[in-house]
Amino acid sequence: MEFKRNDENYVYGFIGKNIRKYRKAKGLTQAQLAEKANYSKQFISNMENNVHQTFSVGTLWRLSLVLEIEMYKLCIEEINEKDNKKVDILK
Repeated sequence: MEFKRNDENYVYGFIGKNIRKYRKAKGLTQAQLAEKANYSKQFISNMENNVHQTFSVGTLWRLSLVLEIEMYKLCIEEINEKDNKKVDILK
């Protein structure tokens, strides 16, 4: 499911992409990450594939511990170079 940048659900998409990026960099499968973090493989898959669901800050914390990264790295939006425009979401 795709959400526009001004939708509060948009954040789940880029967090999921970051989870996938750091999981792969660590050499883990979704099943391995799920087991180490005590979640189901389906939950990890849904997070990475932008299947809309909410998750807590605690979930991000636990995943960052397993991935051995600072939690804030999961919350960084990578902006496409050709579409490098700032968007005022409050307008």
